[in-house]
Amino acid sequence: MSNKKNEDIEMLGREEREFGAERDPFLRGSSSHHARHNGPPPAVGALLDKIDHSPGASILAYCLSSISMTVVNKYVVSGTEWNLMFFYLAIQAIVCTLAILILKQLGMFQNLGPFDSVKAKKWFPISLLLVGMIYTGAKALQFLSVPVYTIFKNLTIIVIAYGEVLWFGGSVTPLTLLSFGLMVLSSVVAAWADIQAAIDGVGHSSESSAAISTLNAGYAWMSFNVFCSAAYVLGMRKVIKKMNFKDYDTMFYNNLLTIPVLVVFSLIAEDWSAANIAKNFPVETRNSLMIGMIYSGLAAIFISYCSAWCIRVTSSTTYSMVGALNKLPIAVSGLIFFDAPITFGSVSAIFLGFVSGLVFAWAKVRQKAQQVGILPTTQPVMSASAQSNRDASNS
Repeated sequence: MSNKKNEDIEMLGREEREFGAERDPFLRGSSSHHARHNGPPPAVGALLDKIDHSPGASILAYCLSSISMTVVNKYVVSGTEWNLMFFYLAIQAIVCTLAILILKQLGMFQNLGPFDSVKAKKWFPISLLLVGMIYTGAKALQFLSVPVYTIFKNLTIIVIAYGEVLWFGGSVTPLTLLSFGLMVLSSVVAAWADIQAAIDGVGHSSESSAAISTLNAGYAWMSFNVFCSAAYVLGMRKVIKKMNFKDYDTMFYNNLLTIPVLVVFSLIAEDWSAANIAKNFPVETRNSLMIGMIYSGLAAIFISYCSAWCIRVTSSTTYSMVGALNKLPIAVSGLIFFDAPITFGSVSAIFLGFVSGLVFAWAKVRQKAQQVGILPTTQPVMSASAQSNRDASNS
């Protein structure tokens, strides 16, 4: 649907076996499809094969797809008169669903089963949580700069981590706690720098009071987004195990089931008068806006493919580190392409957010290595909620 939700899921990290086992069939299916059509000339085929097995190319493709998606989202929703957010998200879902169905017909999504109404009914509450997550995320991105939005998204990791401790018996290591402290510090510095820039009139065309009011709206939507994202991810984790959903099933049902919800909300809550449509789609930018909306729907497929490619030719550890490193160019892209204030505070916040991502990725790598290499001799301590959830699943 857009990389907003992909980032929310990807920032949590994937188990190497789960990630590789599910996404590799997509890549293998793609290769076999080309083979059935005799393939390109030998010289071109050799070049494509070299690129296909290049770690650098896969990492670059993943970073570019993620950065471009964030930039496109910000471009579409940052218009001064933009107020058709549900419509925009519905277009994303429709484009992504159609792309998935086309790729399935081409044999690239071999593991995607037919539509199951029973599964759809069970998954629908998760889709409602997804609507809340992507809507609040889009609204936050509308009012906040890309760097500040990227930095504050890290706070979602903290809420999800403690949700996992409460409901799934997860654990938080001292190194993970350090990364959480850096995330909170980077968010505080980012907010302080943004508000100070608004007061001083740096990077804001409107008056200070109006600019601060805009920032406050952005922070409010960002707060809602943090908790909506955590609720979606934790709810999805609980349901996905019971339904034995694969990654492509999740992507397909998420997009398909959100379409009617988003369309209904758009028709009810948004102004569809000719005058308002003309404000949202000015003649001078209408074509570029439509192209951006279509691209944002296709980007979910691009990011999934590039993620699988990166895992296949490198490792899940490298992928986790690339995800952390990718926060920096995404934040910098906001400084380059949009009127985000460049101050000592904003640059410091970006750096702190970058370091916190690296520390968190390294903490997860170390935690996974300890779980693989050390067999516990005692039952790990878990919360009452986590124990109750485990007992219920075993009954």
